[in-house]
Amino acid sequence: MPWGPVRRGTQLVLGLLGFTWSMAMMLHAGQGGMPWDVLHQGLVRSTGLGFGTVVALTSVLVLLAWVPLRQRPGIGTVANVAVISLAIGPCLAANAWLVPDPGPVARVALAVGGIVLNGVATAAYIGVRLGPGPRDGLMTGLVQRTGGSVRLVRTGIEVVVVLAGILLGGTFGWATVAFALGVGPVVQATVRWRWLVPAGLTSGAPAARAAAATRQRHTDADVARRGREISRALDIVAREHRDR
Repeated sequence: MPWGPVRRGTQLVLGLLGFTWSMAMMLHAGQGGMPWDVLHQGLVRSTGLGFGTVVALTSVLVLLAWVPLRQRPGIGTVANVAVISLAIGPCLAANAWLVPDPGPVARVALAVGGIVLNGVATAAYIGVRLGPGPRDGLMTGLVQRTGGSVRLVRTGIEVVVVLAGILLGGTFGWATVAFALGVGPVVQATVRWRWLVPAGLTSGAPAARAAAATRQRHTDADVARRGREISRALDIVAREHRDR
């Protein structure tokens, strides 16, 4: 990562705040929450806990799934849990203040805007390589282990989560389906913005593969050169032996 700590830390926080704001937009639109929020809503209704508390507890449980995927948490992982859990309440209140009674057009705009913002914010805060959030670490871990695309893996996770949320009584609507099918392509497209995500989302990104290929070429050249040196040394020894 060529950036300094200030740039990386700033992008991390802004990305997480953008992610939280996108959650609030979707919830305020009332057209169905994003898949993880359908699950969160179902857990809120089942347990009576606050929304922020449920988000934090769910994050801890998802982190346990990192163990078999060999994912490592970082400062970004901790920041994800803290920022989203603490900021979701104020973000919901701000959306309600800015758009107190959204009409049909405003609801659609909030939902679609939330989907796009969520995809961009996800790529932004994962791209600083300070550790993905619990849910996105699950995504990147599965991408690395399965070799699947970000789009397919992300969409698969969202579909499974929303089904579990519906069973628990979470709010489901057209915006939920649009998010589950649309956020993966947005993340995939945003990853190509090298000014925002210079090294990709995982160690299997193109930049990392190119660096590995360069190192391999250097290694192969060194081996070939060393082989030629050994061959010449053996020829010298053989000639000396014949002369004797």
